[in-house]
Amino acid sequence: MLLSLALIFLVGLALAAVCRQIRLPRLVGMLLTGVLLGPFVLNLLDDSILTISSDLRQIALVIILIKAGLSLNLSDLKKVGRPAILLSFVPATFELISYIIFAPMIFGVTKTEAALLGSVLSAVSPAVVVPRMVKLIEKKIGTKKGIPQMILGGASLDDVYVIVLFSVFISMAQGGDFELKRFADIPISVVSGILLGAIAGLLLSALFEFSYNHQHLIRNSMKVILILAVAFLLRAAEDLLAGAVAVSGLLAILSMALVLAMRSTEPVTHRLQQKFGKLWLAAEVLLFVLVGAAVDIRYTLSAGAGALLAIALALIIRSVGVLVCMIGTPLTKKERLFCVLSYLPKATVQAAIGSVPLSLGLPCGQLVLSVAVLAIVITAPLGAWAIDLGAEKLLNE
Repeated sequence: MLLSLALIFLVGLALAAVCRQIRLPRLVGMLLTGVLLGPFVLNLLDDSILTISSDLRQIALVIILIKAGLSLNLSDLKKVGRPAILLSFVPATFELISYIIFAPMIFGVTKTEAALLGSVLSAVSPAVVVPRMVKLIEKKIGTKKGIPQMILGGASLDDVYVIVLFSVFISMAQGGDFELKRFADIPISVVSGILLGAIAGLLLSALFEFSYNHQHLIRNSMKVILILAVAFLLRAAEDLLAGAVAVSGLLAILSMALVLAMRSTEPVTHRLQQKFGKLWLAAEVLLFVLVGAAVDIRYTLSAGAGALLAIALALIIRSVGVLVCMIGTPLTKKERLFCVLSYLPKATVQAAIGSVPLSLGLPCGQLVLSVAVLAIVITAPLGAWAIDLGAEKLLNE
């Protein structure tokens, strides 16, 4: 395992630096590292790393979500409330509908199989979007109109919506009944996640305040460990409470960090942001290299021109959905274009659930995985590059 970790960091950082020199996003080098070192090319990564790959990716997401919550401002979120809520489900719905319409014509699948394909493909990647929005917030680019805050909030909720849809369509594809009550899990998981995270944030801030008032100062490094531990509990709560009540663990983590930022002094919040920023340097490499390692390039090659056409059509229709969310906002045409570009990348959710239909023996499993892999390979680097370049060219303060 130690050799695998050494290769992940050394090769990942080296290729990231090469990509940066040729003006490509660093994550392209990290994804490429994962593909090369992974089991489908050179097979240099230890099985023990690959076994816990999903957990390691979850840890990396937890770190960047905490940093995102610490960087958010509640008043900014209030300003962008309506479009942020719309962004959490409208673009994904538009993309899902596009697959239901076009996939049967392109691939010859049933409507249910097309819906299952769409539910895998329609999630935006928080791993690509969130760190870039956090960086824009820190640099105060686009923050006057709350653009990165709006995209950050929408992208965080988008996955909740899509994963619920996926669970519905996977059941239908297996011959199960359509259960309308599953859609009630979406608002329930959002509200319960926010409340659970807010309670955790209040308890942590009370602990930090109590220790300060009683001369038992908790160092910032220790605060980071405590925050991480509680964040892991919140993420685990989603699985522990499954079946009893729907909870969005990732949204709970974001909520906890936001409450902590609200109840802490600015210098303390800034120091915590810096601490988690340093953790993200390592977590980012792990996240994208392991996402790359999950990509079987053989499926990418077997996807064919039909998959490219389906992805392109879906992204165009998804972009229309993003523009619909912008109706009534004071954003300029350039700023709206930036929002469209920010909703292009796919990686994390597709890597996590793309292989599930195949593992369940569904007839469409091979197709779903092939298109999911191709979507990661195309949209993750393209979306990251578009966001980075778009922020420079399209956004003001």
